[in-house]
Amino acid sequence: MSSSTFQRHGMPSAIIGLVAAPVPLWSVTSISLTSSYHLPPIGTQSDRVLMNSHDDRISLTAVLPGQLRFVWKEALETFAEQAIAWNPLQDLTNGEVGGLFLWTSMTLRTDIYIESLTFSASAQKRKALDVSMTLAHLPRPGLLPQALDVANVAISSAIDPFTG
Repeated sequence: MSSSTFQRHGMPSAIIGLVAAPVPLWSVTSISLTSSYHLPPIGTQSDRVLMNSHDDRISLTAVLPGQLRFVWKEALETFAEQAIAWNPLQDLTNGEVGGLFLWTSMTLRTDIYIESLTFSASAQKRKALDVSMTLAHLPRPGLLPQALDVANVAISSAIDPFTG
């Protein structure tokens, strides 16, 4: 990807991908984060099993503009399949972290998996594809995913003044 692509379109609103292969998403028109918390059944004992206490779903709508729109479309489709099987992040962390990473103004997450992708084109945007996606955040139990969540807060807070 050439630097002129970034100069034409500006900085992307979000980035999703594997460690060495990001896909920039421009003009994110909407992003929502939904957390579903798992409550224990009423009347259960105080002993708990180590498991995730909640599920996060992220819905995102963005634009893939320009000549590379078909390359990014193919990359997103490949990432949806590849994140389930194997990726470099698993090797770097001995399997403690997997999936894709997602960096937006709302969140920085690892262990992201694509649940659904919808691409659309219109006559009004001839050289762009609209993409809508639903992502699942499925962190593995352990200290590293929790440490990454803390790092997310620190990084997001540190760069917030510079993001406009």
